[in-house]
Amino acid sequence: MRGREVVLLEREVFPRVHVGESLLPASLPILETLGVLDEVEAAGFTAKPGATMVWGKSREPWSWYFHETNARYPTSFQVSRDRFDEILLRNAERRGVDVREGWRVADVHFEGDRVRGVSAEHAGGREEIAASWVVDASGQAGLIGRRLDLREHDEFFRNLAVYAWYRGGERLPQPDAGNIFIESFADGWAWSIPLADDVMSVGVVVDAEFGGAALARGEPGTFLAEQLGRTERTARMLSAAKIVDGPRVVRDWSYVSSRLAGEGWILVGDAACFVDPLFSSGVHLAMSSALMAAAYVHAVLDEPELRQPAAEAYSQLYLDQYHQFREMAALFYASNRTVDSYFWEARRIAGGEAAPRQSFIAAVAGQPPQGYERVVLERGEAPPDFADAVAEVEAERRRRSELLRTLDVAAAVPSLAEGASLERKPVIGEEKFEWGAVVSSPSRPQGAPISLAVAALLQRLDGKRSAAAAIDDLLEGVAEEQREGLRRGLLTAIGVLFVDGIIESLE
Repeated sequence: MRGREVVLLEREVFPRVHVGESLLPASLPILETLGVLDEVEAAGFTAKPGATMVWGKSREPWSWYFHETNARYPTSFQVSRDRFDEILLRNAERRGVDVREGWRVADVHFEGDRVRGVSAEHAGGREEIAASWVVDASGQAGLIGRRLDLREHDEFFRNLAVYAWYRGGERLPQPDAGNIFIESFADGWAWSIPLADDVMSVGVVVDAEFGGAALARGEPGTFLAEQLGRTERTARMLSAAKIVDGPRVVRDWSYVSSRLAGEGWILVGDAACFVDPLFSSGVHLAMSSALMAAAYVHAVLDEPELRQPAAEAYSQLYLDQYHQFREMAALFYASNRTVDSYFWEARRIAGGEAAPRQSFIAAVAGQPPQGYERVVLERGEAPPDFADAVAEVEAERRRRSELLRTLDVAAAVPSLAEGASLERKPVIGEEKFEWGAVVSSPSRPQGAPISLAVAALLQRLDGKRSAAAAIDDLLEGVAEEQREGLRRGLLTAIGVLFVDGIIESLE
């Protein structure tokens, strides 16, 4: 789409079988950008309004809905990945990508630290392909990550999954018939995803050691049936259902790569990191990271000096998303009190590094009361330190919001909060990374991109002059007919940054 010559090497011949059928509304704008949303909407996939869970303090099912927090995309889709993935592949083909199915990448070529291309095997033999950049989208195979020993496994999620597709199962009653259904049981949890043509994707997630030992003694189908038999509602829903495909086993569980980009290469999707699938985040992380990786490669080919700073920005943006899902899943595991067993007791400590966890607490505190990120605080028993931290952040934001309503922002004498910083960093523009401004603070350690006008204003907030004086200084030389609109926008920005804890001294 940006005029680059792209070769896509796909090991399988589509349509292919693939798990991961439940999409999030956050993925729909990406499909719109790619020009395939209309095709996805017309494909007959099951509409997904939300999720239903047996999880938390009660064995009674409860639901949350996307429309509570997403007015633009109130529903998503339960997709059959063979059809969904083929829509994406054919779209790439139509837009000029040289798509080669049945080509297996056997090796990645390095010259020193730089990747220069790959070797690929196909029905006609073996071929060497040179490239300016190699995007590793090889999923859990992780060709470059394994070659460079980048993968770091997450010890908190020591799980594996066994899954299959069933026909003839019972759906949830309306209005939840299109929801993913998740039910915790003694040794893990089960998912049921309603697909088209009376098919359901059903799987169980269990401890990796427990599951691995059991699978070494018997067949995956027997193990899957035994574990589903330990559920209550899922087993009842499947009482008349028959397996039509599978079962399959996913063993290589949650991990993150120590580097996501290097000389001539970049990792996307599961090749970069994989997090427990409790919140159906895999497809979204894959598409989101791919969109950002395209912006990265496009920028670096135009401006080679952006290579390292844009790589850092790409890594931060992707890992911020990863850690959001990771911490949310860890919190849900730690909050489940419906079952007492070794599996759940071992996972009732929501681990995580300080910086990502701090960002997650700030993000959760900023969600609307019905946001699904917040449901666990109502339905489960969140660890006291987490609940207290969220309450503290929320109380401070409420205090600042209430104070803001009483203030004359123009007359206030603002300054950057202690620990806040303004940096020149690459940010994603319309089609690629470009130089921009990012502001961060203890309350928003992951940073937030801001416009160059707001950045220029922050540089003028010295705690000595009023906001109005700083804005007048910034707008000196701007035509009078433009000044009032810009002034209102900048005053609004000061208020938003004050509530976020990035600006101080409005009192």
